[in-house]
Amino acid sequence: MSKRDYYETLGVQKNANEQDLKSAFRKLAKEFHPDRNPGDKTAEQSFRDISEAYEVLKDPQKRAAYDQYGHAAFEQGSGRGGPGAGFGPDFATSMSDIFEDLFGDFMGQRRGGRQRNGRERGADLRYNLEITLPDAFAGKTAQVRIPTTIGCETCSGTGAKVGTKPKGCTTCGGAGKVRASQGFFTIERTCHACHGRGEVIDDPCPGCNGSARVTREKTLSVNIPAGVEDGTRIRLAGEGEAGLQGGPAGDLYIFLGIKPHGFFQRDGADVFCKAPISMVTASLGGHVDVPTLDGSMTRVKVPEGSETGKQFRLKGKGMPVLRSTVTGDMYIQVEVETPKNLTRKQRDLLEEFEKESRKETSPESHGFFSRVKEFFEGKGI
Repeated sequence: MSKRDYYETLGVQKNANEQDLKSAFRKLAKEFHPDRNPGDKTAEQSFRDISEAYEVLKDPQKRAAYDQYGHAAFEQGSGRGGPGAGFGPDFATSMSDIFEDLFGDFMGQRRGGRQRNGRERGADLRYNLEITLPDAFAGKTAQVRIPTTIGCETCSGTGAKVGTKPKGCTTCGGAGKVRASQGFFTIERTCHACHGRGEVIDDPCPGCNGSARVTREKTLSVNIPAGVEDGTRIRLAGEGEAGLQGGPAGDLYIFLGIKPHGFFQRDGADVFCKAPISMVTASLGGHVDVPTLDGSMTRVKVPEGSETGKQFRLKGKGMPVLRSTVTGDMYIQVEVETPKNLTRKQRDLLEEFEKESRKETSPESHGFFSRVKEFFEGKGI
């Protein structure tokens, strides 16, 4: 029975690049993996077929041979090299490398995990920083104190007492991992003796108790650009916890929170402000002075007859857009204040004003009561 074309097996074109091959194999391997299809012989065979196809096509030399000679390039006695009838004695090791490359996230190889040489990346840290709206408007440089771990200075980050050195782990041969064959698969696990470091310490450093790290508090300067929003994340590379065995340090993530402001409410790049005005100013017109985010005052003209809720736009007085030259607008919303605690004279003046009022003075209220009267008269009430 002739074998199925490798490209067809992976569902890719013959001009597929390395990333196309990897993506296709990742998808199919997850779908037909025996662990997801226990007892399914068809799925097991499909998994073997796609694994064989990927092993050949991912290697430029094997792929070139396959493109020229087809499956005959790997038949026993062909003299052209290859996996040997698709599955030679080294196939399990080859597949282990494939899965280590593609599915490292599931085998402890994700970012921040142990590397093959036993070095471990330090953990990432999070710091919540609260700033004011004017700080977000103008930008600033903030000083933050972070408790973190750094490499032990006493042992220079080795974890061993001064004058001694860590020894290679005899269980894993310094690899940090041990392999065990289980049928078709080779399972790789973290070495239990050295916990993946590849080394063991007989005489630990008294300064760090063999951990190679100590806890310290450090002060960092954080540049906060103008226009940041609530929830903005700033990454400081390498400012997280120190790594183990010379591994890279983690990162520090600053999460910004913006305090509520007494005058302004923000909506993206636009800023809103409510300004109370007197009944006289609303009726006769006038002006109102309002603050802006840059610390100055702006005078807004209020036309006569203004009502509560009327907005005035101040172009370019809002928030800057992060990493842009665009600036939002500021909106002033007036609220007409009803007079309270009137003197006798003020009452008399308002009553006199009411007597002199006519339909044109308060068209909305006059029209409302006229419609109410018509409604009840129409109902015969």
